[in-house]
Amino acid sequence: MSDSLKKLPLAVLALCLSAGLALSHGDVAPQPVNTEGLPELGEDFALENPFRDPSGEYWDRAVRIGDSAYNQNCARCHGLEAISGGLAPDLRFLAAEELDDEWYLERLRNGAGDRMPAFDGVMNQQAMWAIRTYIETRPDPDGIAEYMPRLREIRDGLRAKQEAIAAGTASMDDYADELAALEAELTQIAEAVPTLSGAPKADSIARRAAIILATKADTSLRGADETLTVGLSVAR
Repeated sequence: MSDSLKKLPLAVLALCLSAGLALSHGDVAPQPVNTEGLPELGEDFALENPFRDPSGEYWDRAVRIGDSAYNQNCARCHGLEAISGGLAPDLRFLAAEELDDEWYLERLRNGAGDRMPAFDGVMNQQAMWAIRTYIETRPDPDGIAEYMPRLREIRDGLRAKQEAIAAGTASMDDYADELAALEAELTQIAEAVPTLSGAPKADSIARRAAIILATKADTSLRGADETLTVGLSVAR
């Protein structure tokens, strides 16, 4: 999104986005979403994202469900990780506030033109707000750019450790202290990365990798490696 578009009044921006939606979406069959683990929200739709607070009980669950639901229903047109290729609106720029929540919900429930399907009756509002939570927690690429070289170093180091373990020259226990330090560093990086939406916390690859390492599972090295590899690839 250009700097000039970012400066447009919200009402004008909404018109631009809705026009783009009508022209850019392919034939997408809405897919239902499993919202197990999220609280019932009742029949009346909330006016503002109820899962926005990262200190809340359901924030992490909403992000994970929203990730899956977005990839099933939205990524085809709006791009992986919500990074638009230019044919559809870049939803990461929707502000994490009530006015843009209203715009988002209206478009998702009712569709926009012939190309944007309506999801009302297919998704419950938990699913819709989970997707919203996922979208608004996408990290600002400029904010994470300075950490990319270090994240590549960490990824390469994790890969080297996996090779040593596979060769029988080292074990997970040998790397315990180093992995704990890497987890702490990744968490620190994650806390410093802003969102494009202004949401209070970004769901960055650093955060995801730190969570995987925290499990200390036998597969944690590979999982963190894959998470960083995919994220670094998308960032390019």
